[in-house]
Amino acid sequence: MIFLEKPKLTTVKIFLSLLFAFVVINLNAQQSDNLVKFVNPMIGTHKMGHTYPGATVPFGMVQLSPETDTLSYEHNGKYNGPVYKYCAGYQYDDVTITGFSHTHFSGTGHSDLGDFLVMPTTGKLQLNPGTEDRPETGYRSKFSHDNEVAEPNYYKVKLDDHNIVAEMTTSARVGFHQYTFPQSDEAHIILDLTAGIYNYSDKNVWTFVRIENDTLITGYRETAGWARTRTMYFAMTFSKPFTKYGNQDVSKSQVYRGFWGKFDQRNNFPEAAGRQLKFFFDFKTAANEKIKVKMALSPVSMAGAVDNLKAELPHWNFEKAKADGQALWNKELSKVKVTTLSAADKTNFYTAMYHAFLGPTLYMDRDQQYKGLDQNDHQAKDFTNYTTFSLWDTYRALHPLFNVLQPKRNEDMIKSMLAHYDQSAHDMLPVWSHHANENWCMIGYHSVSVIADAVIKGNANFDANKALDACVTTAKNKHYGALPEYIKLGYVPDEKSGSSVSMTLEYAYDDWCIAQMAKKLNRMDIYDEFMKRSQNWRNVFDKSIGYTRPKNTAGVFKKDFDVLSTHGQGFIEGNAWNYSLYVPQDPDALIETMGGKKKFVTHLDSLFTMYLPDKFFAETEDITREGIIGNYVHGNEPAHHVAYLYNWAGTPWKTQDKIRMILKKQYQPTPDGLGGNDDCGQMSAWFIFSSLGFYPVAPGSDVYALGSPAIIEATINLENGKSFTVKTQNQSDKNVYVQKVMLNGKTLDTYFIRHADITQGGTLTFVMGAKPKK
Repeated sequence: MIFLEKPKLTTVKIFLSLLFAFVVINLNAQQSDNLVKFVNPMIGTHKMGHTYPGATVPFGMVQLSPETDTLSYEHNGKYNGPVYKYCAGYQYDDVTITGFSHTHFSGTGHSDLGDFLVMPTTGKLQLNPGTEDRPETGYRSKFSHDNEVAEPNYYKVKLDDHNIVAEMTTSARVGFHQYTFPQSDEAHIILDLTAGIYNYSDKNVWTFVRIENDTLITGYRETAGWARTRTMYFAMTFSKPFTKYGNQDVSKSQVYRGFWGKFDQRNNFPEAAGRQLKFFFDFKTAANEKIKVKMALSPVSMAGAVDNLKAELPHWNFEKAKADGQALWNKELSKVKVTTLSAADKTNFYTAMYHAFLGPTLYMDRDQQYKGLDQNDHQAKDFTNYTTFSLWDTYRALHPLFNVLQPKRNEDMIKSMLAHYDQSAHDMLPVWSHHANENWCMIGYHSVSVIADAVIKGNANFDANKALDACVTTAKNKHYGALPEYIKLGYVPDEKSGSSVSMTLEYAYDDWCIAQMAKKLNRMDIYDEFMKRSQNWRNVFDKSIGYTRPKNTAGVFKKDFDVLSTHGQGFIEGNAWNYSLYVPQDPDALIETMGGKKKFVTHLDSLFTMYLPDKFFAETEDITREGIIGNYVHGNEPAHHVAYLYNWAGTPWKTQDKIRMILKKQYQPTPDGLGGNDDCGQMSAWFIFSSLGFYPVAPGSDVYALGSPAIIEATINLENGKSFTVKTQNQSDKNVYVQKVMLNGKTLDTYFIRHADITQGGTLTFVMGAKPKK
């Protein structure tokens, strides 16, 4: 037998000290890896940000979030009034909640979705939502932000009028509710299939519900809103059997006539169909009893929804579902590890990443089936299918950001766009599409920018030549926009569209993107054709006044013309003063056309310092003075590249000054902290790029313009296993000017870097100072 020597006391102390130090270091490391705590989903929920505070996982198909709309309902389930305020269903200054629905847009300027609203109540059953000033007349409830919590994949609120604590979490396709009830013999959970985020007063086409047993319900909802033919299926299950159920069809449709009139379908009948259905499920609850509800969605079938439910959340452990979803968020947020000057900056940065990774959203079942644009079911064989492509916004920075942080997902998004093209009766790539529908919203054909950017940057794990063919066909489509006139005349005439100049400028940029892709693929005939088309911006530039200007079919510029007006002057979400700077594909030529660098810089300076007249705001309903700096409207995307144009004009210090000013003025860690719609992540992507110190002025090129980084240090963890670090020296809120830039220790003599500089890994170092270095 071998006897071990008893350790001396000092040895024990040393061991315990080391153990304690290890534990502390490990805990600190774990805490630093918990990036979820730096995200505030409430940012952008007030005024025009149009974000939602509810629960979702990265790019998830379910966005489970509260509805607070205060619009008054008519007796038949319709309601009136403007709906722009409620594009995301939630406004921070509202005081009542009408329920929790499962689909939402993030940061859009148009309303839709809000499917399958669930609301727990106590007391007398009421199936109408009531009104904000009299919530007791319906199922809605007052609430307080003091009793509200919003985190990535978690939302919690107390419904004051019913004394119920509501909690939400999700998986990719399943919404998970947890309601803590008081003691009650009259506890209800309402499923309102008439509710939704409306853009038309009569959105529902048909709804169907089937009671499978006393804990499982399936059904679907078909709507004709912004998306004309949208159908979503669901499977809803309770953790506790309900004691009674029933429904109301507020439209009194024919479902209750004829043969069906033999049955009482309103109480404990196993199925119902109609245009305006509302269901209720009754329970008896003990004090603090939790009733849990899971609702899975499917774009294909009720059976698909059931399969999604069983596969993704087979358990009833709410905390596990929450933790699993937050782990997914930590994984995505960890793609960038950032050190900032302040806690507010860190919150802004990781919330911007959070918002950027909300969409486009997953749109297929676990078995990879999805509904296509042709309304048939399809199988996504070699890709994940996505939807919600707000391309007029997101081609500018969001998809380029994905080429850095989410290259695999961006490839799948492009494959989803190409599948859309294959299913299109118009031979068109997406313009603004969601849920197997094309909305035709805004202008341009910016799918080609997203595709070209991926091809140029070597992120094209798809048939690039087939994609190029789709881009060319889209750009020659005789049914879309004003393309026939544009192709014939070299510009869009004023008679054809009130946005004729904007159309011409954006078409020309997209044509340049096609040319770059064609050159990369050595298809020089296409390159030559579209490079020529990319010069069409010159056809609407009036050198006599130094601005772009509408022109009629005869080639005569518009006579009554106001460079500051946004109404009837040929522009969309802008005016001649700011839209004349939209030639991202060739800033050098634009500068020459505007009279040289000195005049160009004067024009740029004026953009940020001038004062707009009140008529500008009267013409543009979605713009307030809070969202602009001079005539620079950060909430309207055509201006997003403008501050970086000083680099081409030989005054990069002005880019640096303007970028840091915009970051401070347009982004705050508060509910009203976004200066405009987040637009499916575009505003947030701009913030991320600009905070890191570089920006893709012209997607379709591999070049980034340098600005003024607002971080101390950031490491980008790339999918290829390498890392790219941005470091700053002498960083402060006052030291906004770049004195020197070094890439991997070598001083740069230009204010540009290339995509390969990032993907190869390395270090970009900015030396900062308080005075411009000219």
